[in-house]
Amino acid sequence: MVCLAVKAGGPGTFPEWKALFADLMPELEVKDWYDPALNPAQIDYVLVWQPEPGRLAQMGNLKAILSAAAGVDHILADPELPKALPIIRMGGDETATQMADYVRWAVFALLREAPLWYVAQQAKQWARKNAPPTRLSSATRVGIMGLGNLGSFVASKLVAADFTVFGWARHQKQCEGVTCYAGPEGLVPFLQQCDTLVCLLPETPETKGLITYSLLQHLRKPAGFINVGRGPVVVEADLVRALQDGTLHGAVLDVFDTEPLPETSPLWAVPGVLITPHVASEASRPARARYVVSVIKALEAGESVPLTYNPAQGY
Repeated sequence: MVCLAVKAGGPGTFPEWKALFADLMPELEVKDWYDPALNPAQIDYVLVWQPEPGRLAQMGNLKAILSAAAGVDHILADPELPKALPIIRMGGDETATQMADYVRWAVFALLREAPLWYVAQQAKQWARKNAPPTRLSSATRVGIMGLGNLGSFVASKLVAADFTVFGWARHQKQCEGVTCYAGPEGLVPFLQQCDTLVCLLPETPETKGLITYSLLQHLRKPAGFINVGRGPVVVEADLVRALQDGTLHGAVLDVFDTEPLPETSPLWAVPGVLITPHVASEASRPARARYVVSVIKALEAGESVPLTYNPAQGY
């Protein structure tokens, strides 16, 4: 019997996970990560969020690690992580749809000056006379940095919403309805096309600190910025500077260099910023359970899984 250990959502969520997997794959034996009697040698697969360092290395028969989220940095942080084990990122239709919904909301929020109206609301001001000229979605150019599974899906939804969409990736990609740029030589020409920049990049040695003040200066004015990728991709001090001096007109931020975002962060007080607590794409437990079952069945059948982490690419 194939055995899965679950650490996702805290100890109190295990009964729900067990019931979900019982319906979806009755032959799957599901174990509670927090059970003191858990035998590491029995575990074939794990579904985890922030596993304790060294714990995965104790599971000598482990076949694969399934991340409870789209990112895998919380797994890679383990210094004793077995290097040969495949790591599978969370996927599925709900994960992609939630991300696309969030990005569309964020793009429209910046397009229609939601940060400005929020500040006015907090001050109880009827700020109609301060309203800037309204720009249509069809006249707005949105750039997507990162054209992986999520980035490509988000781009397609923005095209469907009548935005002009540009994309950039480290390597050349093709997305229907999207003008794509690639590599270091394509980065500045890409940025020069964008009214709003959406970051969907993973954190890798190549992307860490990539988005700087000088890079943001290449955007069209007035410029907006949305980060739903990873916080360390952006130099936060440069982001604050760009917002304060008008290089950026506004921003919607869901990920940060340090999470939770410290109370001392200047981003809390910068006008024109909307902050959300890393919630852009958080699929429901039923959706994640369905995806996990599909992955386990594929791996048990000897099939490849699309969202397998590639160390060479960094995602």
